[in-house]
Amino acid sequence: MTQTPTADTPAQGQARAQFTVPAQHPMVTVLGSGDSLLRVIEKAFPAADIHVRGNEISAVGDAAEVVLIQRLFDEMMLVLRTGQPMTEDAVERSIAMLRASENGESDGEETPAEVLTQNILSSRGRTIRPKTLNQKRYVDAIDKHTIVFGIGPAGTGKTYLAMAKAVQALQSKQVNRIILTRPAVEAGERLGFLPGTLYEKIDPYLRPLYDALHDMLDPDSIPRLMAAGTIEVAPLAYMRGRTLNDAFIILDEAQNTSPEQMKMFLTRLGFESKIVITGDVTQVDLPSGTKSGLRQVQDILEGLDDVHFSRLSSQDVVRHKLVGRIVDAYEKYDSHHGTENGTHKGSRNKRK
Repeated sequence: MTQTPTADTPAQGQARAQFTVPAQHPMVTVLGSGDSLLRVIEKAFPAADIHVRGNEISAVGDAAEVVLIQRLFDEMMLVLRTGQPMTEDAVERSIAMLRASENGESDGEETPAEVLTQNILSSRGRTIRPKTLNQKRYVDAIDKHTIVFGIGPAGTGKTYLAMAKAVQALQSKQVNRIILTRPAVEAGERLGFLPGTLYEKIDPYLRPLYDALHDMLDPDSIPRLMAAGTIEVAPLAYMRGRTLNDAFIILDEAQNTSPEQMKMFLTRLGFESKIVITGDVTQVDLPSGTKSGLRQVQDILEGLDDVHFSRLSSQDVVRHKLVGRIVDAYEKYDSHHGTENGTHKGSRNKRK
């Protein structure tokens, strides 16, 4: 898509750009059903006048804004050429990436099209891919490093993307097995109060990991893979004393490890293995006074060769938009009141 000259002269201080959408791309793929994508763009650039006539799109407004609009449509066309549809969410995230780049807030060369078209895994009619720049860098770091920490709030895809990379590694025979583990600590609850045997107590707590597996693999194959030991889902305590070779290992909810547990887990690393550790340091459910191994390990291992820390933020939340705003609201409240997760530090486990 290129900028073309026009006979209309914009007002002083303003610029005009005109885009021609190639005939092979129906306008509905660019504008969205019922012009839904166009409305997202108009909302993001309220001071610009955007008009559509046939397969021509024109924009008039502040020069810097018009340049961003032009870049946005260029990136949208690059995505559409891959056969991937544009969504309202993808357009919003593309605009955010372009603005961050324009404002010097982005420290990389990645473009929205590069982020949105990086496929990790295709399974059961859907493709799993990063949706934000930080998610792409997180995925790239998993490819490049032996140990990767994914640290960020709920909904940023830390565990889900790591699981997709694990399944990809298994399917491409980079590893022979996947090991998924969590510390047995639950928010406001204790396993001892749950009914049943130890396995029955632990199984519901590990259920989110099973759910992600079901998104990525044929559900009928999962019991067979688990029976063969190709996929193992177990509490962190079961890792003690083992050396894990030729495996893709994921430690989820790592903020609930003690420093001793974190050291124990990291030293399980064997030959031809990869470790991804995920967690949210703002949601620690350990008893009051117990240090989080995930918080401490950042001071210990930061800068160590072949160890990478990927940090995601509320801008990377890919759940309902309200989740990102909730995360920001809690951070703002805690910053103002000197609290943690909305409560005074050390008082989380006290009963009134």
